[in-house]
Amino acid sequence: MAFMMRRPFAVIATIAKEVPKSNFASGSRSFQTQASTPAKQTIVKQAAPLRNALAAQQQQQSHFLKAFRQSQRSYQTAPPPNPLAQGNLTQRLIYGGAIVGGTVIAINMIFNRETRDDGGMPPYERAYLNDTFLHTGLGVGIIGVAASALHRSGWSVRLMTANPWLVMGVGLVASIGTMMGARMTPPENYMLKYGLWAGFNVTQAALLAPLFFFNPAILARAGLYTVGIMGSIAFVGATAKQDKYLYLGGPLLAGVAVIALSGLAPMVIPATAVRTLAFTENLWLYGGLAVFCGFTLYDVQKILYHARMAERGLMKRDVVNESISLELDFINIFVRLVQILALQQNRRR
Repeated sequence: MAFMMRRPFAVIATIAKEVPKSNFASGSRSFQTQASTPAKQTIVKQAAPLRNALAAQQQQQSHFLKAFRQSQRSYQTAPPPNPLAQGNLTQRLIYGGAIVGGTVIAINMIFNRETRDDGGMPPYERAYLNDTFLHTGLGVGIIGVAASALHRSGWSVRLMTANPWLVMGVGLVASIGTMMGARMTPPENYMLKYGLWAGFNVTQAALLAPLFFFNPAILARAGLYTVGIMGSIAFVGATAKQDKYLYLGGPLLAGVAVIALSGLAPMVIPATAVRTLAFTENLWLYGGLAVFCGFTLYDVQKILYHARMAERGLMKRDVVNESISLELDFINIFVRLVQILALQQNRRR
């Protein structure tokens, strides 16, 4: 079609060259006189050059389309090789360890130029931080196991087909209720406190169960990246000077408010505002990832500050409350990494 648009008179010129003038004369005489040859043979002879011209035209178009497709394929370059997807398991582990180690060193050099000058971390701070990390790992494990069990039981399908406003309302009430109940319960009443803490973890598992619809490889990568990010940031916060990053509480709280508003933007902004929706989505993903990485750094320094206050008798030692903050940081970082990896996989397709 493109060839015909560029050369509209090519078919006419080709037919004029192929059909001799004698054929037109013989054709006119055949209608005037009763020739010995039948009229059917005369029409067939006259149509043969036209078919030859059309065949030549179609052959030219096929050559043009073939050349265009070959030139189009020449622009499609192969994606760059991924070193993590090549080699055996040992090479992949070496690559992964090098990336995690380099990330830890880079973060430590950027954010931790001034280390502690009080002789290192005291034993009570180390014990308090280790107990908090232990409870955080236990809580994340409960969330993962409970979410997997709920997904296999069909909970994710029922949750996705339910009213989204009802799910959001009940989820917020259950999450905030169990979290505030666990925080306000004194550590002496450990039965009620751990019960509310377990209820908080199960509530988070019920809300995160639909994540198992994603590829298990994406979930595993996101979990590994989350552990690496939080581990490196926690190392920076534990070895930095005392109270160095506690000032981040106010700016991070303002950042969380902006991230929350960007997450609610699709409910207000019309679907025709594509650029605005894309901007708010990127703000929710990447801005939220940066904000909760900062919260991890702030929470680690806050844990050490609470350890010093508990050692002086100014507050009670409560590792469950400290672990809830780190669990929320882990969940928010993990969810965003899952979505980022899923978007990257869709773009490769």
